[in-house]
Amino acid sequence: MKKSNAIAAIDIGSTKVTALVADVNEYGQARVLGVGVAPAAGLSRGVIDNIQSARDAVATAVEKAEQSCGMRILSGVVGIAGGHLNSQNNRGIVAIADRTEPITADDRARAIEVAGQISIPTNRQILHVIPRGYWIEGTDPVSDPVGMYGARLDAETHIVTGAVSAVQNLTKCVEDAGIQVDEIVLGSLAAATGSLTTEERAQGVAAVDIGGSTTSICVYDEGSVAHTATLSLGGAHLTQDLARLLRCPWESAERLKCEHGSAMTTDEVGSVDVEVRAFGTNSRKRVSAGHVAEILQARTEEILEMVAIELKRAGYLDRLAAGLVLTGGTSLLRGIDELAEQRLDLPARVAGPRGCTGLTDLIATPAYTTVVGLAKHALRGTAPAARPAGARKDDPESGFFRRIAAFGRAFIPQ
Repeated sequence: MKKSNAIAAIDIGSTKVTALVADVNEYGQARVLGVGVAPAAGLSRGVIDNIQSARDAVATAVEKAEQSCGMRILSGVVGIAGGHLNSQNNRGIVAIADRTEPITADDRARAIEVAGQISIPTNRQILHVIPRGYWIEGTDPVSDPVGMYGARLDAETHIVTGAVSAVQNLTKCVEDAGIQVDEIVLGSLAAATGSLTTEERAQGVAAVDIGGSTTSICVYDEGSVAHTATLSLGGAHLTQDLARLLRCPWESAERLKCEHGSAMTTDEVGSVDVEVRAFGTNSRKRVSAGHVAEILQARTEEILEMVAIELKRAGYLDRLAAGLVLTGGTSLLRGIDELAEQRLDLPARVAGPRGCTGLTDLIATPAYTTVVGLAKHALRGTAPAARPAGARKDDPESGFFRRIAAFGRAFIPQ
C-alpha cells in the first residue's frame, strides 16, 4: 500500500456491507480515499448465521473499495453489533506508592486495568475497556490525574462484552475474505464517533443508530461513554410490516418505504395515493400514502418506546440535555426526528457522518455513519501515526496499556 498512514474499516450490516479506506489530511481530519458497498448476506439480527454468504459479501465490498482507492487492503477495523452485546460501568482503586511523587502514566494504567477486571462467563469475552473518569482520594473527578499528587487513585471504566462465538464467527468471516482483523469495535460507539459533536457529548446525548435489524444506543454523559445497548428491532421490521399488511413483495415494500414512507401521518401525506406491486391477480394496486405512514408510524413508535425504556432503565433519560441524535439508514424516514421529539420529549436531530473529508454524495448520509466512525476511531487510536491497512499487530504499540489508552483517546473529544 502506497499510503503509509491509510487504514481500512469494514461495517458488516444487516442490509449492506461497506468497506472504506481513509487516511489523515494535513489538518488532522479523516479523509476518505475509497469505498465499496455490497448487499449483505448471511446475517440475522446483526449476527452472522451463514459464514460463506457473509464472507462473499465482505470480499465483494473490499474488492470494490480496492478498485475505488487503487490500493490493496490487507487488514482493517471491523464493527460488531447484535443483541449478544452487554455493557456495564466498573470502578477500580489503586494505591500510590509514594505520595511525595506525582501520579504517573503507569499509575493511571494500573487503575484502568483494575477497573477493567470483572467476572464474566466463559462463553463471553471483553471487547472494550473505555476509561470514563478519575478521582484522586475520592474528591471531585479529574480528566487526567498524571502529574497530580495523592495517595489513592480511582478510575471508572465502561466495559463492553460479547458472545465468544459471535466474535469468532465475525473474525473468521472477515479473515476468510482475505482480510486480517486489526480490531473489533462496537458499532454503536463507531456511530457516535461519526455523528456527535463535542458539545453534545458534554451536555449529555444518546446516539441512536437505527439499522436494518437492530437499533444501537450509545449514551455520552459529561463527555464520556456512559451506557451502550442493542435492541433487536430495526428498519427491516418496518418493511416487513408493509409487506404483510399490504400483501406485496419485500422489494416493493422496501421501495415504498424509501420513496414514499413517513414516520408521521399528516393531512399532506394522507392526500396522496401511490402505486405498489402486489401479489395475486391484481399485480398493481394503489394505496394511500397515509395508510403507509400509519403502518410505519406504529413500528417506529415501538422502536422509540424501546429506546426510552432502555434509557430510563440505565438512568439517563432525564439527563440528556442534547437529546437524541438519530443515525443509520432508517433515520432517513421522513419525520422521524419530529416523532422522536413528540414521543420522548427530548430534542432530536438526524445526523450523517461529520468531521470527515472526501465524502461522496453516496456516503454522506446517515446510512454510512458507522463505517466513517470506524475509520475515525482507527485513525485517532494509533500513535504516532495511523497503522497502514496492511500492517501487522506485532508492533510495540500493541501492548495492553497502550491499546487501552489509545482506545480511550479515540472516544474522548479532542
